[in-house]
Amino acid sequence: MTAPSTRPKPLVPRAVSIEAIAALFLERQYLVRPRGRRLSSKRLVDFVSSVGGLQLDSINVVTRAHYLTVLSRFGCYDPSSLDRLVYRRRVLFEYWAHAACLIARPDLAAWRRIMLEYGHQGRGWPAWPKRIDHLLADVEKAIRGRGPMGSADFDGPPRSLAGAGWWNWKPTTRALDHLWMSGRTMVHSRQHFHKRFDLAERVFPEVNGTEAMPLDEFRRWHLRRSLSALGAATETDLRMYLTFPRATHLDRKDTLRQLLASGEVIEVPVEHSGPGRPQRWFLLAADLPAIQRAGRKRRASVGTALLSPFDSFLWHRDRTRRLFGFDYAIEVYTPGHRRKHGYYSLPILHEGQLVGRVDTKTHRDTGLLELRHVHLEPWVIKSGEPPVARWGPIVLGHLIEGLVDAANDLARFVGVDRVVVQRVTPSRLKSMIKERFG
Repeated sequence: MTAPSTRPKPLVPRAVSIEAIAALFLERQYLVRPRGRRLSSKRLVDFVSSVGGLQLDSINVVTRAHYLTVLSRFGCYDPSSLDRLVYRRRVLFEYWAHAACLIARPDLAAWRRIMLEYGHQGRGWPAWPKRIDHLLADVEKAIRGRGPMGSADFDGPPRSLAGAGWWNWKPTTRALDHLWMSGRTMVHSRQHFHKRFDLAERVFPEVNGTEAMPLDEFRRWHLRRSLSALGAATETDLRMYLTFPRATHLDRKDTLRQLLASGEVIEVPVEHSGPGRPQRWFLLAADLPAIQRAGRKRRASVGTALLSPFDSFLWHRDRTRRLFGFDYAIEVYTPGHRRKHGYYSLPILHEGQLVGRVDTKTHRDTGLLELRHVHLEPWVIKSGEPPVARWGPIVLGHLIEGLVDAANDLARFVGVDRVVVQRVTPSRLKSMIKERFG
């Protein structure tokens, strides 16, 4: 007699709406009430663990990217308190997840696996570490004897004048990077945003006793974490969210196939999947009640926030376009004459919709936050329906109030006392917006 199968019967969910997917995404990104929480150690760890990472970036035209991402969730806070949580209490640690990120300490065991794998591979140059084992050993010995050190603490030849990038780092900088990425050192602190490294066991005493996940288990964990942070996602969404470590197409397919076979992940039909060719959507089976609740919401989010260009909510910008009809590009890397919205434009999230963007610059010497260009989406100005996920028209007066409140909050956060508006699209709204700032 054949034993009955223990494999769970596959769930066959009803079709969900694009609004349900967008609403659950906002929920998982802690944007149901932007700027509506108070920062604490536990809330910070919960947030960073839930979204998978808090991206770092060196651009400081407004404030550092990770400060701004935390501000959009928790409202105005003392940035030094975040630094203390990271570099003294060490509730987060620096590693590579989507790009350079702060990662929640409870996730160390998972990322420890990738550190160990990295030690054998490097940044795509498998032979390089083997050729300079002596340099790695010398740099590690110097840190062991002298304590935390950064690249500037080592002598070395100047970078090549032929270009920029990882290949042109001086040898000790490349060694420092390899020691960090392979988990032999960790980021101890930052000075003027430059990393200072110490031995991993001196930063996190438990690190050497932390058992790394098996690689197959890590791949399943990585996909589940991405899918949880996204709510519901296509295969492309999953590939473009937590982009490190890179996996082959077949590895990703196999991991997804395993989770579908186990019943942990289900395929969910979508009523309207947005512009472009229809795609398959996936959901954690445990999140089926959550997406059904999200689909019943009359409004996905309440409040207004200015988002960092490097916010996890925007990591996969094609997804942003498919869910919210919002085309966004980080124009920092675009030549000035080709920029459409400005050097450092911050998307405006209002009442669950991406309704525009603000090119912003902080002038600390004169105590000024400059809104160089406020650009609202055409559908907002026409009081029309949003282009994709729809919860009704945006009330223009409420949007302006929310924008002013969010900009004033940002000004307080960066330590200036005035907000100046330079340009508004459409221009007829300029006087209305300017007068709200007094």
